[in-house]
Amino acid sequence: MAMKQLSGIDASFLYMETPETPMHVAGLTLYDLPPGFTGSFHEHFKRFFAGRVHLIPIFGKKLAKSVFEMDHPGWVDAEPDLDWHIEGRRLPAPGTRRQLEELVGALHEERLDRTRPLWRFTVIEGLESGQVALYSKVHHAAIDGGAGMVITQALYDLTPVPREVPPPEPKAPDRVPTIPERAVLGLHDIASNLLRQQLRLFEAAPKAAGQIADLLAPALKSGFSLPQLIAPKTPFNGTIGAARSYVARSVPLSEAKAVAKATGTTINDVVMAISSGALRAYLNRRRALPDAALVAFVPISLREAGNKDLNNQVFGMNCPLATNYGDPMKRLQIINRDSRSSKTVAGGLKELSPRDYTVLGAPMLLPGLMQLYGATRLADIAPNPVNVVISNNAGPPVPLYCAGAKVTALYPVSIPVHGVGVNITVQSYMDALDFGITADAASVPDIERMGEDLVAAHVELRDAALGKRAPAPAREKPALRVVAEATPAPKAAPKAPARKPRTKPPAKPDDAAAKPASKSAPRTRSEKPTGKPRAKPGDTAAKPASQTAAKRPASPRARKPKPPAAE
Repeated sequence: MAMKQLSGIDASFLYMETPETPMHVAGLTLYDLPPGFTGSFHEHFKRFFAGRVHLIPIFGKKLAKSVFEMDHPGWVDAEPDLDWHIEGRRLPAPGTRRQLEELVGALHEERLDRTRPLWRFTVIEGLESGQVALYSKVHHAAIDGGAGMVITQALYDLTPVPREVPPPEPKAPDRVPTIPERAVLGLHDIASNLLRQQLRLFEAAPKAAGQIADLLAPALKSGFSLPQLIAPKTPFNGTIGAARSYVARSVPLSEAKAVAKATGTTINDVVMAISSGALRAYLNRRRALPDAALVAFVPISLREAGNKDLNNQVFGMNCPLATNYGDPMKRLQIINRDSRSSKTVAGGLKELSPRDYTVLGAPMLLPGLMQLYGATRLADIAPNPVNVVISNNAGPPVPLYCAGAKVTALYPVSIPVHGVGVNITVQSYMDALDFGITADAASVPDIERMGEDLVAAHVELRDAALGKRAPAPAREKPALRVVAEATPAPKAAPKAPARKPRTKPPAKPDDAAAKPASKSAPRTRSEKPTGKPRAKPGDTAAKPASQTAAKRPASPRARKPKPPAAE
């Protein structure tokens, strides 16, 4: 039985997994059923996927331990049991969006069975919109965001009629090595891994040192300032539990692109600015907004174009979110400036980022350390470099279909960890940015409010950057998809209490102060908007405007009409 050993980065997600920190990534996909479809979509999907599971090699692999667990485990062939790997659930009536999100949070708490291939799908029916949903999770030891696109390509089609997929090619059976052979091979792998990693480090160090020197030279000339190394504490930066809360929201991609173009920023900057606005509003409501800016960890893919390996090839950078500024445009400008600096530094250091490592006895040593870290609650008192994870992945710009059903949304579901209890992951699909916010349920019990804050933050940033020029979002959208509207209805002004009629006779009609003020003239201090229609003649409950005006002379500033506002 041939075994492909996991890299150190892939194996780390196995070692970090505890009952409180499952290490799988997932997605929530919404489908419109094929026209005229009847019956169980769960059974229909299972028959469909049975003919495609071989297109995703990792779905036919399971974990195998190394000899004496001295080195990282590996992948070996295994036949997946589709009756277990593809389960069906039905929401109780009425099947609302919130019920769906709560079920996703509960499913995301469950760890994958390591004796089987590390993936599982749940087909969810009973939605009040008439749609169906698919919750799909895969262990992070097997894939990263880039590798997840391989699964998308295997699962989906570009037309409602599924493409023909050739059956799997027959494989010659592998000879199972004997125990002595496995011991020799294991020791050989350990020695070769150590040597290879040392050589790679020696090769990368001079190049990285030169890049760091290039980065520091301009800073030293102009005055060097240290970046924000410690993030402030918030309610979701401590030891987390096993329960998860989840919310999914969408905003129009065309509007985000328009904001980026108008402000000279990037889509990533806009995503972080929207997230920043949501976090600021949420913490401010809880009276827990720190004075210092929150810091986000932003993953960066190291995957080269065309690389389809199903493994993790990721680096990352820390970026302040400017949550200490109330102006959305100011936040976006600062995020753009700081993210460019962070990208430059990350680009100089990525050559030293560990893509692989070997630690003797890591499968036994590292999981114990992770459990100790959670049990001692060190995350509650230890300083944190970041507050939140924000990840943005480019998705397909064209409609996709699965088993004849049209895909209407692709929401990510990701990983909170001790010290970082909120993860915001974004997937673009057609003209939408689909946000999935996954959090520790104890730290963020009212996550639906955070979802509302996210949509409001997008509207605030869009209106600040574009005003009334914002393009309207696509009108065709599913009932369970919450998309920011192009022009939200203004809130009605509060009604003024009715005042008793005065006995003083009204002013003469030729009284200049009794004339209705033009729309362009500024209000005097005594005027208050009431939001009521103009009073009818004879209505004694309403106060004529002239009574207030006749009480005192009009302000000289009120006599000069204000120039019309620029279009």
